[in-house]
Amino acid sequence: MGIEIDVVVGYPINDEVERVLGLAEAVDEPITVTFMWEGREEAERAVLVPAATLALWEHWAPTAYRTGRAGEEDQAVAEEPELAHPAEFGEFTLFRRRVGGRTAVARKGVVVAELLDPDEAHWLQEKARNVRQGFMDPKQKAAFEEFLA
Repeated sequence: MGIEIDVVVGYPINDEVERVLGLAEAVDEPITVTFMWEGREEAERAVLVPAATLALWEHWAPTAYRTGRAGEEDQAVAEEPELAHPAEFGEFTLFRRRVGGRTAVARKGVVVAELLDPDEAHWLQEKARNVRQGFMDPKQKAAFEEFLA
């Protein structure tokens, strides 16, 4: 996953969240983040993916990531996440989506990154890479066919 940096964030101590978001924006690579939110016992792991990288992955990935497990016909209805106000950390604002579990990260009104489940981020990156590697634009395809002939 590009550069992988594990960061433990204790909210809201010393604007740690803002620093992590700024770091992700500066390196322009996906970053694995472990959130240790105040009042929770379990850590929340996510991959912070810059918006342009996510757009590229989603462009090349042929299908959408399925959040349910394959073969489970009798799935219980998933509990909807609680609606909450956007969380502000300095110049960054987190908008948690109720559907899909993603969190959009905006700076000054512009989405700069998204927090994704690590499995979804890995799946998207792999699918996009596989499709992109099999794609040749028309000029490249013609040159390759000429080379083979």
